[in-house]
Amino acid sequence: MLKTHTCGELRPEHHGAAVKLAGWVHRRRDQGGLIFIDLRDRWGITQVVINQETHPDAHKIASDARNEYVLQVSGNVRNRPEGTANPELETGDIEVVGQEIVLLNPSLTPPFYINKEDRIEEVRRMEYRYLDLRRPRMQSNIVLRHRIVKFVRDYLDAKGFVEIETPILFKTTPEGAREFLVPSRYHVGKFYALAQSPQQFKQLLMVSGYERYFQFARCFRDEDLRGERQPEFTQLDLEMSFIEREDMLQLIEGLVIAMVESVTDRKLLFKPFKRLTFTEAMETYGSDKPDLRYGLEAHDISEIAGKSAFAAFQSNVAEGKPVKVICVPGGAKVSGTLLRKQTGDLETLVRSVGAKGLGWMALPENEAEEVKGPIGKYFTVDQKLAVMEQVGAKPGDLLLFLSDKRAVVYAAVDILRRTLAEQMNLTDPTILAFAWVIDFPLVEWNEEQNRWQPSHHLFTAPMWEDLPRLESDPGSVRGQQYDLVCNGYEAAGGSIRIHKTELQERILKLIGQNLEHARKLFGHLLEAFQYGVPPHGGIAWGLDRIVMLCAGEPNIREVIPFPKTQTGADLMVSAPSFATPQQLEEVHIAIVPDEDEPPES
Repeated sequence: MLKTHTCGELRPEHHGAAVKLAGWVHRRRDQGGLIFIDLRDRWGITQVVINQETHPDAHKIASDARNEYVLQVSGNVRNRPEGTANPELETGDIEVVGQEIVLLNPSLTPPFYINKEDRIEEVRRMEYRYLDLRRPRMQSNIVLRHRIVKFVRDYLDAKGFVEIETPILFKTTPEGAREFLVPSRYHVGKFYALAQSPQQFKQLLMVSGYERYFQFARCFRDEDLRGERQPEFTQLDLEMSFIEREDMLQLIEGLVIAMVESVTDRKLLFKPFKRLTFTEAMETYGSDKPDLRYGLEAHDISEIAGKSAFAAFQSNVAEGKPVKVICVPGGAKVSGTLLRKQTGDLETLVRSVGAKGLGWMALPENEAEEVKGPIGKYFTVDQKLAVMEQVGAKPGDLLLFLSDKRAVVYAAVDILRRTLAEQMNLTDPTILAFAWVIDFPLVEWNEEQNRWQPSHHLFTAPMWEDLPRLESDPGSVRGQQYDLVCNGYEAAGGSIRIHKTELQERILKLIGQNLEHARKLFGHLLEAFQYGVPPHGGIAWGLDRIVMLCAGEPNIREVIPFPKTQTGADLMVSAPSFATPQQLEEVHIAIVPDEDEPPES
């Protein structure tokens, strides 16, 4: 080995020891006769001091060294002189007296600083990702990802799970998300699809009798990208036999709590995790993945508002449209001009998601003052007091009123909550607010296609007590689906599966899928279900999202070693790229130029 210790290892108890270190020049300070080099590797930074008088050869090499040069340093450890310790470094109480230095490799000047957290244009970071990954914050994120994966593996192994890999090359399933297609050279005109998830394989493994399976699966979806989505991603995939919903919730909750407390410095807001029904989540937070680190809940005041003098509220309530109020603590404690600007900006915000407007009422801190805002004049004193009591409002609070179609109100509540929380600095990244959302509708109505469609996927089992209404009132049937949400993201999702062929056929018929077509897509699964399949259920974590949350990062690109940009490109290797004519010929593919697009050079 070219090193006896890492650059994060040495402590005062190593005083006097002869050591060899190797790493990158993190920072260099030349004080003439003395040169100080902060030497960095993955484990940390050690200060090396080189004295020209006692070690002239080492001093000469150190004089020529620059940031990111790779050096080997031999020397002795000593405690730093009194008053010179660096409390910001774990090795800050010691330094190494450099006696011999070997230049292992020089470096060009990097396109951005490695040794400081400057704001760097993301395009530049992606182009030089191998350098971006040298930065201490990025290395911390990748090591955290490793620790989370290792912890999960060990935890599930102790629970009797078997790690099994499933194929990446699968068959196309048009009913799912848009897929990446792979042409087959041997089977002319046919295509593989990169697996969107191991869904069917993990159910087949339950038929195979493994009972407890998991893997860290690579998944591929050709979807529009955003901060928490990539075309290729990793999920913890897990399936169990002979269980009910509660068994899965208890297993995953125990795993997440143990993982967060063992390998991260995050704080759990709920332990045990909070549970919400889908209806409760939508009615209170406007989202099925609410951020519960803060309040700002929506309160339904339809009964009070319908009796107010505001004609729009009267007619909306009569038509079954809700009237919701969000109470913003202390939101009225600003000047009248600023208040009008803020509420005007919020109204523009909710209009962007389809709302027709936003009413508001500012509650005075002084009882002698009047309620401000355009809504107040339509409510009697008793009605105002009733609204304040229902929403828990206090003097100085701001009440925001929304009324429209339920879906529009949900969207407006969601965007208001997220915007207000950001403005009020309520989104503490050190807090993880995990919660379960359960009792989703099994199916939802597709207006465009005039049919029912699964809200999760077509293998999700209904709640057994709702089965009698499957054909007569499908919209009221709940699915045995469960989502683990955290800080406004869906962290994991799964369900208890259908394990009986006759029930699967009923679901197919309900969603307008004929059995013959279904057999073409997944006949292997339907056939397997005739050979004694056990009751089973599963869940899939978005590993990238979990690590992102545990690292306190704003998007998953910060915790993936080599991510794609928001346009799905890899700028470092220039992917995607053109195939050669020979490659295209081998798979019998011809490129048809897009008449609207100029040819690329």
